[in-house]
Amino acid sequence: MPLHIRSIAISFAVTCFFGVSLIGWISGLSPFTCCKRALAGAVFAYIAGALVVKAINAILISAMITNQMNRQKEKDSGDRN
Repeated sequence: MPLHIRSIAISFAVTCFFGVSLIGWISGLSPFTCCKRALAGAVFAYIAGALVVKAINAILISAMITNQMNRQKEKDSGDRN
């Protein structure tokens, strides 16, 4: 079953948003600067997260297809004997 891209990417983006804003706050940056950097980091994290989940889904679907093909081959060879 493929993973849900949007929910995982949004969760990753929100986590990165708060992580980047916390790092900026600890570094002593102004709130406006922290907000801009955190927003940019969240957008980047959303895009990166979506691409990673799409890649994982492609691998999972390929593995499922291969598994089904192997089962069908075993079933066909079992029927012939």
